[in-house]
Amino acid sequence: MEITEDTKVLIIGAGHAGGSAAALLRQYGFAGKIVLAGTENAPPYQRPPLSKAWLKGEADLDALLLRPESFYAEQQIDLRTGVTANAIDPAGKTVTFEDGAVEPWDILILATGSVARKLPIPGADRPELIELRTLEDAERLKAALGPGKRMAVVGGGYVGLEAAASARKLGAEVVVLERMDRVLQRVASETLSTFFTDHHRAHGVEIRTGAEVSGFEEGGVRLADGELIPADVILVGVGAMACDALAGAAGLSCDNGVVVDEAARTSNPSIFAIGDMTHRPIPAMGGRVMRLESVPNALEQAKQAASAITGRPAPAPEVPWFWSDQYEIKLQIAGLPFDADRQIVRGDLPEGRFAVFHLAGDRVVCVEAVNAPPEFMAGRLLIGRGTPVDPAKLADPAVSMKEVAA
Repeated sequence: MEITEDTKVLIIGAGHAGGSAAALLRQYGFAGKIVLAGTENAPPYQRPPLSKAWLKGEADLDALLLRPESFYAEQQIDLRTGVTANAIDPAGKTVTFEDGAVEPWDILILATGSVARKLPIPGADRPELIELRTLEDAERLKAALGPGKRMAVVGGGYVGLEAAASARKLGAEVVVLERMDRVLQRVASETLSTFFTDHHRAHGVEIRTGAEVSGFEEGGVRLADGELIPADVILVGVGAMACDALAGAAGLSCDNGVVVDEAARTSNPSIFAIGDMTHRPIPAMGGRVMRLESVPNALEQAKQAASAITGRPAPAPEVPWFWSDQYEIKLQIAGLPFDADRQIVRGDLPEGRFAVFHLAGDRVVCVEAVNAPPEFMAGRLLIGRGTPVDPAKLADPAVSMKEVAA
């Protein structure tokens, strides 16, 4: 369609993806109308600090905001908070909101994110259970923590471990309950899982693997073997599901998220989808199609959609990357270990400064870097280029990563 000053873009979802898309449209020269509508009563903000700096009281709302609230008025972006979309009419090009308002659009961008996965067990709706997805969740958790408090974390993923580290700094006792054989089993190498398990235990966190939760009740978490784990507050972090119901009801193609192409366009050419809610192709990973949950993914797809709408060249495909901060540990991961047939550990594990490289043949496909920025940056470059490496040089810390990458 022809883009004019009368073209209206409606963005549903005012998180990292939606907020970035609105800003990028203006940056890329879009002069039409932009409406940015979000369910939460806050401007777009960063979610990663919720389990870290915010929880520990080291950041305020201004530090979390993607941009100052004044930015949206200055850029003529109509920011509407505290509103929820109920239905999309693709034929009539309108969105109906919970309060009955009907908003027309020429181009629609969906950025509704993901929702915490629920455990189908007794007591899953108890008030002491918290899912760390929003600013409101983080405030509830922060208020419940402190010296003498007991927190049970159900799920040994990154958010749960980050929250455990923050809770320990606040003086709370923490137990992590993981159903699988090791923490981070779905998303990290065994070397990394073992390192973080040992590190958390050294900081006083009790980690229980193979722990099957059968229910939540007054006073704590009940395990399948009958044991009651005492807890004043329970954080449940067992994964997330794409918020694709709105899109599915509108007839958009969905498969573990809204299916999009490399321009973030859905099966309807006038509708884009970005961020956690999408099932997208990843050219840097051999064109695999999957769902990613990360800030870099949200930003990349915001660029894709804004570029397509404004007629700019498509941005270069990016290597997926992720990060996690726990205690003094900075973990950075680039790539995904598809087709990997071996691992090379470079650095000093006891000192907490190392990297695990996943290789497919002589090519790096993933790197997990702990307090090792050079390994992360060079690894990300090697993954993007797809160039072969000398395994012996890669394993030798005496050989610089610059030389390895060359």
